[in-house]
Amino acid sequence: MNLTDNSEAILKEIDLKFQAINQKTDVQLEGLLWAKPITYWDYIQTDALLNLQIQRTTLPDEMVFIMYHQVNELIFKMILWEIDQIAEKENIEVDFFSERLSRITRYFDMLTNSFSIMENGMEVDQYMKFRNTLTPASGFQSAQYRMIEFASTDVINLTDRRYKPNFDENTDLETSFEHLYWQAAGKDYHTGEKSYLLQEFENKYKVQFLRQMSTFKTKNIWQKFSQLPESDQQNPELISAMRHYDKTVNITWVMQHLNTARKYILESGKGNGEATGGSDWQKYMHPKYQRRIFFPKLWTEEELSNWGNETEV
Repeated sequence: MNLTDNSEAILKEIDLKFQAINQKTDVQLEGLLWAKPITYWDYIQTDALLNLQIQRTTLPDEMVFIMYHQVNELIFKMILWEIDQIAEKENIEVDFFSERLSRITRYFDMLTNSFSIMENGMEVDQYMKFRNTLTPASGFQSAQYRMIEFASTDVINLTDRRYKPNFDENTDLETSFEHLYWQAAGKDYHTGEKSYLLQEFENKYKVQFLRQMSTFKTKNIWQKFSQLPESDQQNPELISAMRHYDKTVNITWVMQHLNTARKYILESGKGNGEATGGSDWQKYMHPKYQRRIFFPKLWTEEELSNWGNETEV
């Protein structure tokens, strides 16, 4: 057998790799003789992916709605993947931090721009019919989006603004969880009663959410920024990336979502103004009400006081 120097070098590296995990290199190489070459459809799992769309009605535009939200969830997964790289990076450097934040923001920019698919890509009549079959499910129940929030900022910044003055970073996670801003969309704070929407969401994900809150308490995006040397925290490119991310997620993307919902639920004149999950969706979503801000210390007092005010009410 005639091997090039490069081939021999590669085989030596392969041998070292399998020795390190106590495996026989000859066995591994022999396995390659019988392995099938990889194809695009096997690698991407195209058949499985394209069979995940199951309609509840016979209305064609429901398929647009399903696929669009599945694409959103895939993008959320990409965002979480990038956030994990920031969280797990030891001795993180400014260039790495800024580059990963830019990736994340581009994903949210993509989500923001894609709302035209929902806004202009479905017939109102069809939507108002098939949405009734979705009750009480709601986009509110996107667990990955909540994971992104927990991984982006301290829990105090996700606390309902009515209760925030009574909370700090030492508040226990269970109490903090019960007063997160999005609880307001499914909880009557006078009676403490939770809607079916919220109960089911918590039954499915609460344990996972509490684990995420605990895991990212010291390594969310804000904490990683705060742990940088003072000189790095003053880096204009990184500050710009942090602010862009904050505004994109908590104002731009949210308002695109809200305006799209308004078109179908209010402006069409064909609905009763209620969300499928029964939440007070306008106050829950509009940034000027809950004032979701991941990095408040990176904004001026004037910017904080006007948060969300420049957007359409």
